[in-house]
Amino acid sequence: MGAVHLLPGTTFSNVADKGSYRSEKTAVLTLPELESWIALQIAGVYHQSVHSALHCSPLQAWTDAVAQRSRPIRHPVDPAQFFLDFLPGEQRLIRRDGIRLFNIFYWDNYLSPLAGRSKTTVLVKYDPRNLSRVYVRDQDGRHWPIPYRDLALPPISLWEHREAMRRLKEQGRKAVDEQVIFAAVIEQRKLVEGARQTTKQRRASERVRPIAAATEKTPDAATADNDAELAPFEVEEWS
Repeated sequence: MGAVHLLPGTTFSNVADKGSYRSEKTAVLTLPELESWIALQIAGVYHQSVHSALHCSPLQAWTDAVAQRSRPIRHPVDPAQFFLDFLPGEQRLIRRDGIRLFNIFYWDNYLSPLAGRSKTTVLVKYDPRNLSRVYVRDQDGRHWPIPYRDLALPPISLWEHREAMRRLKEQGRKAVDEQVIFAAVIEQRKLVEGARQTTKQRRASERVRPIAAATEKTPDAATADNDAELAPFEVEEWS
C-alpha cells in the first residue's frame, strides 16, 4: 500500500496526508492500467522480495510450504463458476421486457418462459467492471449470461455508471433511461480522453523545456554557472 501512494494521482491515506495535492489533476492511469500495475507489484515485486518476518521471499515461503504438503493443493473444479460465486448480486423480477438493473435492460431467450410470469425474484449477479451482461442463477445453481437488451450499447463499468448518474442528478434530471445514461458515459469518456491527450502534451513540453533552456545559454554563461556551483564552502577549523 505504501507503493500505491507513490503513483501520480494518489489520494493518500487521509486528508491530512493529502494536503493541497491535486489528485485528479495528476492522475494518469486508467482502472485497467492500475489493476495491471497492482498485479505486477504483488507478483513481480512483493512476492519476489525478502520479507522481514519470513527472512525469505513470500514466493519461496509458499514453495517450501507446498513441498511439505502430503496432498496436492485443491483448485476450483470450475474456474468460471468460482468467479461467478464471488460476484455481487441483486434480487430482481424477470419482467416481460427482461431484467432491469441500474436502469439498464437485459434480455435473452433463456428468460422467455419466466418473463412476466414469475412472481419470485431471482438472484442477478454482475461484474462491476463490465455491465454489458449479467448472470442469472437457476434452481440448479448454474449461472446464465444475459446481455444488454440493446446489443448496440457499449460495455461500461459500474463506476462510470455511478458518475454518470451523479452528473445527471446535478443537472436536475430526476427520471433517466438507459439511453441518457450511456450518452452521459460516452461524453465522460471523451472528456477523459481529451484530458489524457492534454496531459501527454503538457508533460512532453515539460521534458523539452529544460533542454531548450540549457541550449539557449551561451558558453560563457554556462561556464559561469558551473563555476558558481563549484564554489567551495567555508571550512570551520576545530582545535
